Amino acid sequence: MRYNSIFDLKNKVAVVVGGAGLIGSEIVKGLSDFGAKVYIADIDKQAAGKIKTRGIKFIYLDIASEDSIYRALNAVCEEAKGIDILINCAYPRTDDWGLGLEKVTFDSWKENVNNHLGGYFICSKVAAELMKKKSGGVIINFASIYGVVAPDFSIYRGTKITMPAAYSAIKGGIINFTKYLATYYAKYNIRANVISPGGVFNRQDPLFVKRYADKTPLKRMAKPLDMVGAVIYLSSEAAAYITGQNLLVDGGWSVW
Repeated sequence: MRYNSIFDLKNKVAVVVGGAGLIGSEIVKGLSDFGAKVYIADIDKQAAGKIKTRGIKFIYLDIASEDSIYRALNAVCEEAKGIDILINCAYPRTDDWGLGLEKVTFDSWKENVNNHLGGYFICSKVAAELMKKKSGGVIINFASIYGVVAPDFSIYRGTKITMPAAYSAIKGGIINFTKYLATYYAKYNIRANVISPGGVFNRQDPLFVKRYADKTPLKRMAKPLDMVGAVIYLSSEAAAYITGQNLLVDGGWSVW
């Protein structure tokens, strides 16, 4: 293999679940730039339509609906003659998301775990079974540093922001479920890895942003674009011998 083509994704079919979102939209652009045929699998067709890049298509997928997931991924597979890359970066959550632990109801907890972790489970399972027919593929699930380390609640003090308990449970579950996928589907040449971002800037309270940046060795929050290189790497032949790993893209937050 020539090293100048090791990151080439030409003729690869990629599905980005949550591709109309903050991080997903940048991933869609990056995959397209490296030659992939990209499907934005999301509920927000209007937001997806604002992503101006070549070779992308939209397909409706509600990650909270098992039927929607099956229909969307099978439709992509039929139209594109297979799926090579699945990126799960959707972020479903209930209207009461962000309450303190003592105010969270069990019904809310169950709904968030079911929609988020459960949605990643169904998407990954369906995609992997389709990938088996092509003798290989790549699954990348987005987790978080808070699936690895505990939240520092001091950075939220005096703001309206907090870190929901379900988030840590969900993201920790995604990490270990992906390791399971990596060993379960290895014999089919399907690689499964995790990307765990640190805090991503999205016009949060300036007090929170300053505190977060001060605790990070690189002294800033992540940009959505910071996730693209990790996705391209893990999707490509450059990572052909990497599976079951959790890549933390966090500016060094977790090394303290």
